Parts: sequence; C-alpha cells; structure tokens
Amino acid sequence: MEFIGFSSSLLLPCTKYNVKLGQILYNRLKKEIFTANESNFTDLALALFKFQYLANDTYKAFCDNLKINPIAIDKLNKIPFLPIEFFKTHTILSGKAAAKKTFTSSGTTASMVSKHHVSDLGIYEQSFLKSFEIFYGDIRKYRILALLPSYLERNGSSLVFMVNYLITLTKNNGSAFFLKNTQELFEALKNKQPKTILLGVTYALLDFADEYGKEVAENNLLQNAIVMETGGMKGKRQELIKTELHELLCCKLGASKIHSEYGMTELLSQAYSHGEGIFKCPPWMKIMVRDVNDPLHFTQNGKTGGINVIDLANINSCSFIATRDLGKILPDNSFEILGRFDNSDIRGCNLLIE
Repeated sequence: MEFIGFSSSLLLPCTKYNVKLGQILYNRLKKEIFTANESNFTDLALALFKFQYLANDTYKAFCDNLKINPIAIDKLNKIPFLPIEFFKTHTILSGKAAAKKTFTSSGTTASMVSKHHVSDLGIYEQSFLKSFEIFYGDIRKYRILALLPSYLERNGSSLVFMVNYLITLTKNNGSAFFLKNTQELFEALKNKQPKTILLGVTYALLDFADEYGKEVAENNLLQNAIVMETGGMKGKRQELIKTELHELLCCKLGASKIHSEYGMTELLSQAYSHGEGIFKCPPWMKIMVRDVNDPLHFTQNGKTGGINVIDLANINSCSFIATRDLGKILPDNSFEILGRFDNSDIRGCNLLIE
C-alpha cells in the first residue's frame, strides 16, 4: 500500500516509536482526514492504525496482547478495536505532544469517568463544524437554543465545548444556553425564527415538554424548528426506547419529527439522524458491527451486534473504538442504535434494548 508518500513497510521500521517519522506522518494524516471518501477511507484508516500502533503505548500493548502482527493489517476488519472502557483506566494519547484539553464523561460517584485527551483542539473544531455543514448547512444561518443542564453543571463536557463554539458563531441570531431558566426558553421560542435548533439532553426536553408543551404545540412554536435530542436520562427519568421517546416528544411539543446526535466523550466526530432514529456518519467516520459473542468478528448488515467506530478525527487518541452500544447497519450504510450491553455504565447515550 502507498499512502501520501509512505509505504506500509516504512511506517513500521522497528518496534519503537520514531518521533521524527511519526510527526511527519501525523502532519500528513492531519491534512488528509477531512478529505476522506469511499475510495480513500481504507487507506487513511490503515495508515492511521500503523501510526497509532507505535505512537500510542496503551493501544500498542492492547494489540500486542492480542498477538497482532501490525504489518499484516491490510483490511478494516483486521484492525483491533480498543474497548471503550480503556478511556476510564488508561491514558489514551498518540504521539509525544501534551494534551491541550481533556474531555470527561458524566458519571456517578460509584464509577470512574472516561477521559479523552486531545492535543490539537483544531481537529475537533474542524470535525464538528464540517459535520454540521454536511448534514444541516451553514451554521451561521441558525439560531441554537441549547437545553443542556446536566452538561453545563459539570466541567469537561465535549458536547458543551462544541455547542458553545456553535453558539458563539451564531450569537447574533439569538443563540443561547438555558440551564434551568425554561421560562426564558419558552419566551425565546415565541420569537419564531427560521432555522432554529432546539438542542437538548433527553430528560430536560421531556421536562420542558411537561411544563410548556401544551402552549408550544397550540401555538405551533416549533413548526419550522428542528428539535434535536442528544440522548440520556442521567438517572432523572425512566429510560425509553427511541421510538417511544420520539413519539412522546412529538406529541407533547407538536413537532413533526425528532432529530438526534450520536456522539460521546471518546469520539471527536458525530453522526446525525434527521428522524426515525436512522443515523448517518460524516465521511471520516465509519460504523462496523461486531458479533456479540465474538468481538473479533463482524456481522452482516442488518444483524444486531456491538457498535465499533472508526473515527479518523481521533488522531490524538485512538481511532478504533469498540463501544458498549448495540445496533445494526442498514443497506444504505446508515445505522440504528438499538440499546446497550446490560453491564454498561449509565452515560449520555444509554438506552434500553428494544
């Protein structure tokens, strides 16, 4: 394989990380990540695997324990996927650059939180801006009303970082965060504007719907707005399957459909759903579904299994992650999230098995 001037053999001249060669490869990969498409995705992912195998001590140890020969990795389905739990117990960092920002997951006092160390925030900013543009167009034309109380009440949320950046770009349009001031949110919705996004953590949207839903629906305040849920009850409410949740929100708020964002602390990319719980990825992100009984093998499209994610934007950490979500890939390469493994911790995208 040839990739941007490097042969696969040159990428692995020894078993020790070569700082100079690694930095050259990193810089070239960084330039190429967001040019990913169907024809070059595999080459990009394989080159990134070879970089992270040597540049990430935790990932290398994981691969070595599986007795993986990195030179033999020539297909996506041969790449080892790091269990997401490692972000709670180990430092997942590729290269020698220090982390500029550490994002943390929500958690309870009885559980450790995930930590995602990022040494180049510019990559994250490019990822969420380009992804939003792909699925919704120019962010500067939108008004964002963000109802994210549980995220705003703690430090280190990657979702708050993203939404705050987007709000800053659209502040002149009336974009704002709402913590517990739901009366102000209701008043903001009365000022009907085209291209409004009501973005909220699931339980907070339900609370708002209980308090103001009747008036919102009767006055068609969301008629031209996008309602987007980020998932998560945070222990505030009983978990609901996606279809039931979306039907409930549509009924109470008078919305025609509910959009969703699929992301997590451990990823720097997001997939989006325009309704019915069907998600699509940006070109630099790919979903693969592993067999629930054999995590080193993958299922055919249409069969339920564990969600593995390739996120090329995770160049600073690990781009190959085995999540605790259950789902399936559809014929057009979109995907559904159907639940969570039973022994998973509660976190933002926690769902019950449908």
